[in-house]
Amino acid sequence: MQVSVETTQGLERRLTITVPADSIDSAVKSRLQQLAKTQRINGFRPGKVPVSVIQKRYGAAVRQEVAGDVMQQNFYQAVMQEEITPAGMPKFELTKDQQGQDLEFVASFEVYPEVEVQGVEEIEIEQPKVEIKDEDLDNMMETLQKQHASWVEVEREAAEEDRVVMDFVGKIDGEEFDGGKAEDFTLELGKGRMIPGFETPLIGAKAGQDVTVEVTFPEDYHAEALKGKDAVFDVHVKKVEGQELPEVNEEFAKLFGIEEGGIDALKDEVRKNMQRELDQTLKAKVKEDVIAKLLEKNELDVPQALVDQEIEALREQAKQRFSQQGGGQNMPELPAELFTDNAKRRVSIGLLLGEIIKQNELQADESKVDALIETSASAYEDPQEVIEYYKNNEELMQQMKNVALEEQAIEWVLDKAKTQEVTKAFDEVMNKQA
Repeated sequence: MQVSVETTQGLERRLTITVPADSIDSAVKSRLQQLAKTQRINGFRPGKVPVSVIQKRYGAAVRQEVAGDVMQQNFYQAVMQEEITPAGMPKFELTKDQQGQDLEFVASFEVYPEVEVQGVEEIEIEQPKVEIKDEDLDNMMETLQKQHASWVEVEREAAEEDRVVMDFVGKIDGEEFDGGKAEDFTLELGKGRMIPGFETPLIGAKAGQDVTVEVTFPEDYHAEALKGKDAVFDVHVKKVEGQELPEVNEEFAKLFGIEEGGIDALKDEVRKNMQRELDQTLKAKVKEDVIAKLLEKNELDVPQALVDQEIEALREQAKQRFSQQGGGQNMPELPAELFTDNAKRRVSIGLLLGEIIKQNELQADESKVDALIETSASAYEDPQEVIEYYKNNEELMQQMKNVALEEQAIEWVLDKAKTQEVTKAFDEVMNKQA
């Protein structure tokens, strides 16, 4: 086998491989002899068909089949010989294939880029320091109350966070339009669920009042006929409803599965959950910051084959999300352009973190793996059952080891980078995350 390597462009490589004629011809002859033992042809006894007859009938197909196998086998031998690491599958082109002559083919493919992680010491990272204060816990308890609030009719003017029950008719140039009319429509004020400007005139309205609402449909509105159009809605407010919060007592605690300890036990559980979410948010923020700074310092030429794999993975994730929402079955194929930038970024991140792991010979820290599993399991009713499930699932354990390795690579960068501790409020961090 003779091999020549050519760099065509960037990460693209072109191998020209020549395989001696005798190895091809002998492989073809061997396969034809095997066929002669199994093929049934009129005029010949089973197993007694002459090879010349098999050659005439099946020779071209057998040679094509052998050539395919030979290209695969010799390609892998060639890349090992030349110490090349392909990124993705090659494209084969058979350039010479005549009986009695050497077989020649070309394999075109991409290789992994040479990655050298640079500029780590120059990276500046903020590490937020956040304390959950009593007022943060009080705010969360109030949020839980609102989630379990009931609606009661009130005689006052409507305010934000109230609900109004109304009839309305919308008109454009004095004419009613499709979808612009409703009866007994319930709208919670302050949520921004209607066209911009629709809610504003309703704040301060009372039951029985008629309100005129003037709006302009956004240019990106989903209904083509309404984009950018001015509309007037005649609204009749039928009811104003306010939230009635449940009393914070033992019965309230039982709504969250707290059977003993009452409100104090509930607050302890809520604080634990807040701390867990805060820790995860801070870790994610620092990680994203590290990755963004790494990418700024290390611009990579990434193999298109790897980008294409990521695009397919992202496309499949999007399809699954749509399916969960009931819209995935008839979803058209999403164009690759929607995912290209994200896919390139993900490939670059993988290459950079992979190089850090390789150069520093990092191994997944078992205690970190256990901590990750415990954190994931803590959100479930029976954490120990979830932990056992992970421990007995090889694929899930490998996923957790990969996550642990990634975290260790991030920690390596943090050890080298310039870090600054910054005190921030709980709401500031969590609201930004939301």
